[in-house]
Amino acid sequence: MTLADIEAVDVPRFGTGIEEFDRVLGGGLVPGGVVLIGGDPGIGKSTLLLQALANIARIKKVLYVSGEESGAQIALRARRLAVDTKELKLQAEIQLEKILATLQEHQPEVVVIDSIQTIYSDALSSAPGSVAQVRECAAQLTRMAKLTNITIIMVGHVTKEGALAGPRVLEHIVDTVLYFEGDTHSNFRLVRAFKNRFGAVNELGVFAMTEKGLKGVSNPSALFLSQHDNQVAGSCVMVTQEGTRPLLVEIQALVDASHVPNARRLSVGLEQNRLAMLLAVLHRHAGIAAFDQDVFINAVGGVKITEPAADLAVLLAIHSSMRNKPLPRGLVVFGEVGLAGEIRPAPRGQDRLKEAAKLGFSIAMILKANAPKQTIEGMRVVAVERIDEAFQKMRDLD
Repeated sequence: MTLADIEAVDVPRFGTGIEEFDRVLGGGLVPGGVVLIGGDPGIGKSTLLLQALANIARIKKVLYVSGEESGAQIALRARRLAVDTKELKLQAEIQLEKILATLQEHQPEVVVIDSIQTIYSDALSSAPGSVAQVRECAAQLTRMAKLTNITIIMVGHVTKEGALAGPRVLEHIVDTVLYFEGDTHSNFRLVRAFKNRFGAVNELGVFAMTEKGLKGVSNPSALFLSQHDNQVAGSCVMVTQEGTRPLLVEIQALVDASHVPNARRLSVGLEQNRLAMLLAVLHRHAGIAAFDQDVFINAVGGVKITEPAADLAVLLAIHSSMRNKPLPRGLVVFGEVGLAGEIRPAPRGQDRLKEAAKLGFSIAMILKANAPKQTIEGMRVVAVERIDEAFQKMRDLD
């Protein structure tokens, strides 16, 4: 049939009762949608899904399929989280054929499979967790979801590197891929969407781990800003865009004399290779050499910044640490730095500036192309085009 003859309708959604989770999903779950959630062991995947399923159980038929924990273990967790489990059905089973038979018999509307690596099919002789088993079980469950309009949420294991274990085909089969990020030693967890056929990718949900489970954080920028009584050298605040949400993140730099022949370059939360490139730009176009200095960069709060708009903040933080002189109070910056020393525009600049102004920042150093057409109340904009010009204007602000 021709594409023009197909009637396109908006996909109906239903919420999980957890606002930050709904944000990452693109507004909620979709009937017939298949979601894959990956993350390190113990980071909170099962906790979040149990909370969400307990909320959904009030309005829809749900089923929790557990292949890793017994019913008693999940009941203990539910009691600790103080969630309402009167309508929450549980099946402790790892054989695919029995799970599919249960789905056909009870016809739940939302199903959680925890986890896909423990499920096996009798049709294959390989062990549970093998590439063939994971691929076959995921494909069968996805087919079932599409035929019966059941929403299926699968939990996936991750490798040492943090990527989803098993074949990459697992990510191709499903509609939405979510990753849990964050340090298990920290109270905060980030859930990021890497693929979403029903919404925007790179959306970010921020959660705090409490005794009663995961709670959404409504103002995540506060997590990623250090609370200094006085301004400190080597600290610069930038605005990063995570999906539809602008986030303020503090970038910290420490530059120290190197005592080894090869100076160290270390970055946490930012790309390591990009740091080496930015130091070369700093030397070539601003005349500031760091070849005999150890340079350490950190994004506060355990957040990972993948967009290049952090470049300007990184260079200003390095320069501030080298001079041992703090940047002006209330300063916020963003902008990509090119190899020719030019500063490039960042997308959605107006939204970033408004978010910074809302949190009390009063000076913004950005590219001229990102400068707002109308003045933002309480915000002074310093427009620059090249990196050497940025350093000169920063000295003028001092």
